[in-house]
Amino acid sequence: MKKSIQVGTSNFSELIRENHYFVDKSLLIKEFIENSAKVILTPRPRRFGKTLNMSMLKFFFDIENKEENRDLFKGLKIENEEEIMKLQGEFPVIFLSFKNQKHLNFENLQDGIKSLMYSIYREHYYLFESEKLSDFDKDKFREILEGKATMVEFSEALSNLMRFVNEYYNKKVIVLIDEYDVPVQESYLRGYYEEAIVLIRNILTAALKDNIYLEKALVTGILRVAKESIFSGLNNLEVDTILGLNFNDKFGFTEDEVMDLLKYYNLMEKSDEVKKWYNGYMFGGKVIYNPWSVLNYIKNNAMGFMPYWINSSSNDLIKRLLSKGNEDTKKNLEELIKGDSIKKIVDDHIVMKEVEEDDENIWSFLTLSGYLKPVSSIVSEGYFECDLKIPNNEVLIFYRNLIKKWFKESLKFEKYKIMLKALVSGDVETFGGFFGKFVLNNISYFDISGEEPERVYHAFVLGMIVSLTDEYEVKSNKESGYGRYDVMLIPKDNSKLGIIMEFKKIDDFMNKSIEKGIEEALNQIEENKYEAELKERNINHVLKLAVVFKGKKVKVVEG
Repeated sequence: MKKSIQVGTSNFSELIRENHYFVDKSLLIKEFIENSAKVILTPRPRRFGKTLNMSMLKFFFDIENKEENRDLFKGLKIENEEEIMKLQGEFPVIFLSFKNQKHLNFENLQDGIKSLMYSIYREHYYLFESEKLSDFDKDKFREILEGKATMVEFSEALSNLMRFVNEYYNKKVIVLIDEYDVPVQESYLRGYYEEAIVLIRNILTAALKDNIYLEKALVTGILRVAKESIFSGLNNLEVDTILGLNFNDKFGFTEDEVMDLLKYYNLMEKSDEVKKWYNGYMFGGKVIYNPWSVLNYIKNNAMGFMPYWINSSSNDLIKRLLSKGNEDTKKNLEELIKGDSIKKIVDDHIVMKEVEEDDENIWSFLTLSGYLKPVSSIVSEGYFECDLKIPNNEVLIFYRNLIKKWFKESLKFEKYKIMLKALVSGDVETFGGFFGKFVLNNISYFDISGEEPERVYHAFVLGMIVSLTDEYEVKSNKESGYGRYDVMLIPKDNSKLGIIMEFKKIDDFMNKSIEKGIEEALNQIEENKYEAELKERNINHVLKLAVVFKGKKVKVVEG
């Protein structure tokens, strides 16, 4: 009988003992031990196996149930590492996760931290019952359990627990901290960011900075957020992001691991499709598959290929950042959705509060979060200069759906479809009427003044790329003939209508009418022979449109 796929199980012991399929990442233990850093931060995208890996480390090192836990590693790769196996069951371990610390306000976060500390103290209740702790320390222990400690004492609770454990076992402690940045992101979205930063920093600094009871620590999250000063003064911290070489094959599935999975479940004929849908990530130059989606697909293969990873989260922050992006953001999205790459600086020191202050920071955020992949990178002046692309079909669906959502909110989607249908059929009057409404609504939705129709224009182009991609190639700001057209729709069936659109803005201070702007736009199309590319492709039916903005007024005229 084949082993079952257990999606979402993050308890290593449960996965092994119940004989579920386990992709062997046990050599993470070796890499963790052999790394000379005292504290290691490994940021990775969500659902890439971080929590399961942390659980594996806990069961390997934990001094409790040493012999029983040793059985969990029989037949795994780490069993062949004799020197590393000598460390199995040799350390007390404290493992805590911030994954549930998503709260509406700072007061709720404080309560959440109290509950978290209560839970890990309960796990180590044997300390309270032992004679090795002084009465004074037992009083501190009791105050945490009874919720009577001050918030400052709760901030020091992890550090104090490390001391208690050390006194009990007379051994230094391995600390595993999972998803440390969840409260950081949530506080950013909810508006209590500064307070949350101070609280999380105090907890981590007390536990990890110059703590004589610490043997070694691994911290995971999605972002590094080093400039937040969460790890202020930690001179023993090493950060291994997806752009570095360390741990590059320990989170997510390598191609060999995916092929082994597909072979085991008799799905090798689907390997090419699996690659298109769930492959495409690059961690330190290593090709990585999305483990959450691969496992979900194998388990539910009768349902076919679906965007499992994208649908496993609300993606609220990503949507917010993209919808507020400037004209260049929309231009770059056009290139990405068409399958092209964009060249960007990726800063793996990304700072949450600065993401919205500079639109260029969004590309670092998207890359580190798994929504873009670096197909190539070079280090330039301390930063990574990367060529970025959308990694796979699953993430492409996310971007397409996001753009459709914009239009549903800025113009009823049915009306938007009517507008595009009118455009490609040459019904200029109907198109012009709907386009005018589209512009007005987008000016409101994207918080754009009538002086800046460029952002409306790029939103419109994005919508066409998404909605017309099956029948048309959509180009914008490209060279043709003797000049540059704004938008060209090139039909894949050359018997259909080809469309050239020239956009013009007339500023209010200009002594020029909309009619004059239309005349200039149409002349520009003719003088620059914009239709040359269409003619070369044997497209003989061409619609030439002037689209002129003046303030919030817009007029569309056929040439």
